[in-house]
Amino acid sequence: MSRLHVVSGKGGTGKTTVAAALALALAADGRRTLLVEVEGRQGIAQLFETEALPYEERKIATAPGGGEVHALAIDPEFALLDYLHMFYKLGSAGRALKKLGAIDFATTIAPGLRDVLLTGKACEAVRRKGKDGRFAYDSVIMDAPPTGRITRFLNVNHEVAGLARTGPIHNQAQAVMRVLKSPQTAVHMVTLLEEMPVQETADGIAELRSDGLPTGAVIVNMVRPAILDHEAVDAAANGRRTAVAKALSQAGLGGARRGGLAERLVDPLLEQAREHAERVALERAQRSELAGLDLPLHELELLTDGVDLAGLYRLAADLRKQWPS
Repeated sequence: MSRLHVVSGKGGTGKTTVAAALALALAADGRRTLLVEVEGRQGIAQLFETEALPYEERKIATAPGGGEVHALAIDPEFALLDYLHMFYKLGSAGRALKKLGAIDFATTIAPGLRDVLLTGKACEAVRRKGKDGRFAYDSVIMDAPPTGRITRFLNVNHEVAGLARTGPIHNQAQAVMRVLKSPQTAVHMVTLLEEMPVQETADGIAELRSDGLPTGAVIVNMVRPAILDHEAVDAAANGRRTAVAKALSQAGLGGARRGGLAERLVDPLLEQAREHAERVALERAQRSELAGLDLPLHELELLTDGVDLAGLYRLAADLRKQWPS
């Protein structure tokens, strides 16, 4: 069964990077995945260091084990042309409407229709089968809108209720919702170990559950490594000057007595250590909040040099180890 993985998160959490890493991870061992962009930012093309994505499915990467990652940037206007051709056989007449600006006008005054078109294209890819009867893709990964808009974006039935209660648009929305509310779909949230992203993640998950949309995993991105062990963090937080000075002296950094080099290093080091201890305490508290959401929790490391293509493969390998097979 092909599955749809919807990836959302607060702005700045790196949801596009995580969506791309997930597409690579799920394409391992000869699988095929489709990575879908719906916001028109061309973030996927930048991550994979390729030219801007057109409105067509295109292979952009090979995963370990020979799998393939394909990508698609969904344009609402082209999606509406597809829709008009599929249901009304407009063909060239639809293209004429685009030239007249009618397509842009329709998707602007009816944003619910726009969401049906965007989600519908991804759901069609999930359902699609080849001539051999096999699904075209093992997984479809959608780089979706941010947390604050994700529930409304996915709940297209409510969006189109004022547009059409019967007919092709209504039927299309129903078909989309059958996929989005089925076991084929999982909505994953990307967050950081910071108070605002964690709170927004919790709120977003509560909204999804309230609307009957299937939640998946929480992915904590940009996790910084632990520099000090618990004992050292405790010593720093409590300002144990003598113990720190002695440890510095034993490390060969001068005398621990007052006025010695090791003793003079204590204050600036303790200040840095206290800041680190505060961050560690905050991150522990945020991890505890996330654990209370009762969802699978995965963590991806902070790449200090930024995310290039090699870094993306590194994140994918890490995610693959944590992801259920």
